[in-house]
Amino acid sequence: MRETLFNWLGQDLTGRRCLDLFAGSGALGFEAASRGASEVVMVESDRIAFRALQENCRKLACSNIMLRCEDGPGFARRQEGGRYDVIFLDPPFQSGYLPQVLPLLADRLAEDGLVYAETGEAFEPDAAWEVVKRARAGKVYYQLLQKVQDS
Repeated sequence: MRETLFNWLGQDLTGRRCLDLFAGSGALGFEAASRGASEVVMVESDRIAFRALQENCRKLACSNIMLRCEDGPGFARRQEGGRYDVIFLDPPFQSGYLPQVLPLLADRLAEDGLVYAETGEAFEPDAAWEVVKRARAGKVYYQLLQKVQDS
């Protein structure tokens, strides 16, 4: 799935700002950083996972990654940190966070920005979002979304 995602994004993320809102292991954020993203903000509330992210950042000497140990929805509600070109949303599948945070991210997304969403069941975004691409791998559904532009 990660390979498909980065094929969709065009492989090179040079100069792009990325947000990994439910970072977990940090796989998506580290991948974005390795593909030239100018900044990757990883948000993770689990302290054990956060410490692992810190250690991995230290080992990899990642100067383009900023770590935040906090709740993903809480981070999304605050309008700080500017806009992002790519936002990765891979919340815990049973959390119900996706429909809660997606509307909060519309103002956090750059004009041509994209949101990658991963879920354990089919998810249909509301009319404010356009599905750019979508796929399924086993029991995981994933899609790339873009804000619908006002005419």
